[in-house]
Amino acid sequence: MNSKFKKITLLSFILNFVLLIFNYPSHALDVKREVLENGLVLMIVERHNLPVVRVGLGINAGSLNEPADKAGLANLVAALLTEGTAGRTARQISEEIEFVGGRLGASGGYDYVTAGLSVLKKDISLGFDLLSDIILNPVFPEDEINKKKERIKGGLKASEEDPRFIASKNFRKAVFGDHPYGRLVTGAAGTIDRITRGDLVDFHSRYYVPGNSVMAVVGDVTEEEVKALVDKYFGEWKGAKTPPPPLPPLNAAKAGKTITVDRDLAQATVILGHIGVSRDNPDYYALSVMNYILGGGGFASRLMQNIREDKGLVYDIYSYFAADRYGGSFQVVLQTKNESANTAISEVLKEINTIRTNPVSDPELSDAASFLTGSFPMRIETSDRIAGFLVAVEYYGLGVDYIDSYPGYINSVTKEDVLRAARKYLDPEKFILVVVADQEKTALRKEFRK
Repeated sequence: MNSKFKKITLLSFILNFVLLIFNYPSHALDVKREVLENGLVLMIVERHNLPVVRVGLGINAGSLNEPADKAGLANLVAALLTEGTAGRTARQISEEIEFVGGRLGASGGYDYVTAGLSVLKKDISLGFDLLSDIILNPVFPEDEINKKKERIKGGLKASEEDPRFIASKNFRKAVFGDHPYGRLVTGAAGTIDRITRGDLVDFHSRYYVPGNSVMAVVGDVTEEEVKALVDKYFGEWKGAKTPPPPLPPLNAAKAGKTITVDRDLAQATVILGHIGVSRDNPDYYALSVMNYILGGGGFASRLMQNIREDKGLVYDIYSYFAADRYGGSFQVVLQTKNESANTAISEVLKEINTIRTNPVSDPELSDAASFLTGSFPMRIETSDRIAGFLVAVEYYGLGVDYIDSYPGYINSVTKEDVLRAARKYLDPEKFILVVVADQEKTALRKEFRK
């Protein structure tokens, strides 16, 4: 074992030790879960250390539910929730929540949208009043619709100057094709322009129902207080679970593909990867350990050690598995000088081939498991994080005992599991390669062009 690896392992051990001492242990969360009569899943965690309450509301009303020709519809609905209700203007909503130092907002996503509220305990009634108002009574004013559309389109135009955005957009389209995962949550300028106020109203009416929703309430509040607030402010909320629209098949590409985008840049941005797994895949935990060792473990990872530390080829490099409801992707992302792109890509493929061919070492496996379990409490160290975490746990069907079960899932992964997962889910013959760079200086080798 070289000295660099020894230092990294020691640092990882120290970090894990600190995390275990200073973060809340998993058993500190007593999660109370109940399905209410209207279909809303309610999850409550009492934490009385600070006089603050956080509410996370996840609604199965993400981009998966919108028509392709009006991509961005789900995101636009979420973005407009705080821009006016039947009883309040956008300004009134903003002033009321800011007056008490709280936060209120909503954002779109592929699988589901999220609305969030954070208030002091003394202002909890106002907070629930505002949250219920934006969820139940948005009016989608035409002037706010137009302003929001222009803002989103302006953001998209500005993003086209970011090589990482360009690479990610092209990679997503190549991997997922016509599936909703293949497009941007925000949509594109053309699809945004097609969205009418009637589309927004219809989408909200259809999908913003309690049968599609999960509410997590965390903080200085009792179970009885939460139920009383939900009954008072969400008691009239009705609607059963909405059947999802038919989705195009999410099929893995049968062959690799290379996408080059020519830009006058000093360095190349590269994404290399392919289709991944859904969140409910039983190999998710073996892949988590494998990916930590390969490129997800920062300076402890093989990609970082080889390609940055030893060879000095890249400014930044990492890998990850993004796992959603119906599928996901595996990606290696790096930035390097145009002239060194070929060598960097070769080294990435070499490391992928190695982890698919040979078992990882005992220290690598131990270090990965130690870090993944030791850093897990950071996901639930604040009320905000707990609320968001619980919504995701419920949406993906992981179970209320997931917090206690996670360390066991990771610690049960063996070297054989890592090797099997790498061989099964990493396929060098089907990699999508996206290179955003000065293509003349990069001079991508023939072997990488497909």
